[in-house]
This record gives sequence, structure tokens and C-alpha cells, in this order.
Amino acid sequence: MKTVLITAFEPFDGERVNPSWEAVRHLHERMICGAHVVAKQLPCVFDESLRVLNETLDTLKPDLVIAVGQAEGRTDISVERVAININDARIPDNTGNQPIDEAIVEDGPAAYFSTLPIKAIVEGIREAGIPATVSQTAGTYVCNHVMYGLLHALAKQKGPVRGGFIHIPLLPEQAVKHQGLASMPLQTVGLALEMAISIALTVEEDRRLEGGATH
Repeated sequence: MKTVLITAFEPFDGERVNPSWEAVRHLHERMICGAHVVAKQLPCVFDESLRVLNETLDTLKPDLVIAVGQAEGRTDISVERVAININDARIPDNTGNQPIDEAIVEDGPAAYFSTLPIKAIVEGIREAGIPATVSQTAGTYVCNHVMYGLLHALAKQKGPVRGGFIHIPLLPEQAVKHQGLASMPLQTVGLALEMAISIALTVEEDRRLEGGATH
């Protein structure tokens, strides 16, 4: 039986909830396309998040890994294309760390591309009536830190394990405190993540579809 690891973060930056974990925890122990889904919460802390992630990878030895994070201001399900080898924190993490212009992995590649079928995932989510796009940046905070660290770990394995990152909008109960910011209901986010898992498990070659950006 295949195993899917899906991770999310604890709340940060003064929020009482993190929509990524609220959505992901409902997928724990689910069966999707014959695969067993395991949800894991990561601390919103540089380095410690990767320690927890790497320990979980070593224990579970999953066949697919999707990391999920909150992106305040995003209007849709954002499937990330690339992670870059830099920590440049606009705000401190949950232990007060605020690295600036520091490499995630010394002497590591400048970037890693997601190995998920990102265009197929976006297409499938859109066909279900849920807004979704390919995102060209995962930022330079803990989300990018985890995406890069994940793909670095999987590259060292040199196996068939796919991995990548998805950003999601705020929940409505968060957005009411941030005038003008978009939100998405938890049930909608959960459905989108289920579809992402299903597509990543069943689509071998990604779609060749428009998904670029002009800025």
C-alpha cells in the first residue's frame, strides 16, 4: 500500500489558527486512490521544521509528499513551481528567529522544481469549480524553507517519490480581521487538497498547459 505524507503548519504571526493544518488534519488516516494518507503538523520555525519533516520522511518512507501552507493575500489554491535556496524572513518565526539572506542548504542548488504534476493539479481543481493557479514563488519564509528542504531530501534519495508545495488562502474567520483579503472555506480547501493527492498519485506525465506569469 502506498503512503502519502501531507504536512501543514501551526499558527504564526499572531493568528489563532492556520488554515493549512485545519484542512490537512481532516485528511489524516484517509484512503485516497488506494493510498494511506498521514497528516503531520510542522512547527513554523526555521530548521526545526525540517528536522521534524526529515524524521517523518525517515519513519514513513512515503510515496508522495505534499506540504501545505497559509498564504495571506492569495486568492486561490496556489500550486508552487519552485523553491529557492534562501531564507529571508520579513517577520520572525515562532521562536523569534529571523534569518536574512541565509542559504537553506550551504552549497545546495540555487533552486529545486516541484516534482508534482502541477499543471494537471491546477487543471483538475479548476474543473471542480475551485480557483487554482501555478505560483512562481513560494516566498522566502518557512514555507519556501520547507519546500526546498523537502525537495533536497527527495533528490538525495534518487527515487520515484514525488514532492511539492501548495499555498492556500486564509479562512473566512481569519479574513474578517484583515479587511480586503481573500478567503476560502475550509471544505473547499479540503476538496482541492484531496484532488491534488489523487491527481499526483494517478497522473504520470504532467499536462502541457499555459501556467506562466507576466510578473
